[in-house]
Amino acid sequence: MRTPMRRRLQLLGARTGVRVRSVLVAVVVVLVALLLGGSALVLALWTSLEQSAEATGVTRAAEVVSQVAADGVPATAATLGERGRTDAVTLLLDDRGTVVGSSRRSATAALSLERPDVGAYSSVERDIDTLDEGGEWKVVTTALRSADRTWFVQVAVPIRVQRDTVRTVTVLLLAAAPLLLAAVGVAVWVLVGRALRSVDQIRATVAEIDARRLDARLEVPPTRDEIAALAGTMNAMLDRLQSSDTAQRTFVSDASHELRSPLATLTTAGELAARTGDDEARARLLATMNAELGRLGALVADLMTLARVDAHETVTAPADVDLDDLVDTEARRLRTTTDLEVQSRVEAVRVSAEPARVAQPLRNLVDNAARHAARTVVLTLVREGREAVVRIDNDGPPIDAADRDRVFERFVRLDASRSRDAGGSGLGLAIARAGIASQGGRLAVVEHPEGWCRFEVRLPLPDAGGAVGDGPDALGPGTLVPDGGGGA
Repeated sequence: MRTPMRRRLQLLGARTGVRVRSVLVAVVVVLVALLLGGSALVLALWTSLEQSAEATGVTRAAEVVSQVAADGVPATAATLGERGRTDAVTLLLDDRGTVVGSSRRSATAALSLERPDVGAYSSVERDIDTLDEGGEWKVVTTALRSADRTWFVQVAVPIRVQRDTVRTVTVLLLAAAPLLLAAVGVAVWVLVGRALRSVDQIRATVAEIDARRLDARLEVPPTRDEIAALAGTMNAMLDRLQSSDTAQRTFVSDASHELRSPLATLTTAGELAARTGDDEARARLLATMNAELGRLGALVADLMTLARVDAHETVTAPADVDLDDLVDTEARRLRTTTDLEVQSRVEAVRVSAEPARVAQPLRNLVDNAARHAARTVVLTLVREGREAVVRIDNDGPPIDAADRDRVFERFVRLDASRSRDAGGSGLGLAIARAGIASQGGRLAVVEHPEGWCRFEVRLPLPDAGGAVGDGPDALGPGTLVPDGGGGA
């Protein structure tokens, strides 16, 4: 039963708008407050009037008791009518309940059957019609001793006026409640409508923004409230969208430009190979086509890698990665495939990361160092605090400070490496930085004490402080391996 009812309420809430729901909630809250507050007010008013009537009766009875003690019963009974009050009826009774004195001629019988002890007071409510004015009365009774007899004093105070007052207040509250609820509903409707008008303006403005108008921005009201925060957030989102769109357009343009060159070369070489009858020329053209195909395949692979990084696509599950093994593998590969002097200083360090997202950036950085080195490449792996630090140094020309961030942009080639044969496609460093960043690390160009070119990779160590690698190829801390040491 509860589940269908809950579903109905959820469906009702989904069908009604914010404005209607706000009005309903406000009306219900005010209605509950009126019921609780009105009930408390009526109860407090009734209790106060009842206590006031009872206090009046007790005071009058105490006066009669004092008069009896001073003048005696006969004198007091004789003067009750002279000192009677129009709003109260006072009786003096003997121990048999017979009226011996009364403030009104119409009061000829006891008003209450209550017979308290001497000095005590009792109070009851009675509907008495035998008096001049009928209705409800508060009757207070007390007892006293005089002339070795017990006497009773009864004072009746009318409470019809008090009850009429309570009824009037109750009627007024009931009559004012619908008006107050209607006023609250209208006020909330208007106020929420004004607030939602700003939201609707934001919605309409955002709906008009498309790919051709990404530079449009919302007007932020000076109210410093949630609406202003929403407009500021939307503008920040539009800034990100515009930046992303600009980067995407630039990327597509650069990628198209990079792909156009090998495709044009392939097209020209294919046409020449089809027309030529010279086997030697055809072989040269086929070799050129194979080289361009390899370049094209590498470019497509780089583009796919960047696309996966941008989409935060996981290549493999995070695992323990022995950085010293990766650095040692790259040093061995470089010694085998180049004539450079390769030195390595490796500490045993292990991190938790996706292996492919660490291995590929290291390879790209090592290949970049080999491409620009004059004679020597130095690979260093150390632990600094809670980070693993990999430094890739080469003795080639250093990167100017103004270009140290730009060098990681996509399809960027610095002036010293404009040649495609020397500089590649301009994606290697971008892939390296994106891969390292996806693992919570940092890649930057930093100063080298001897003026060389240095790339520095910093990766966070595990919470335990980084377990050291203990594989067979792990090198001891601080081991410097010169060119030719440990060749693969």
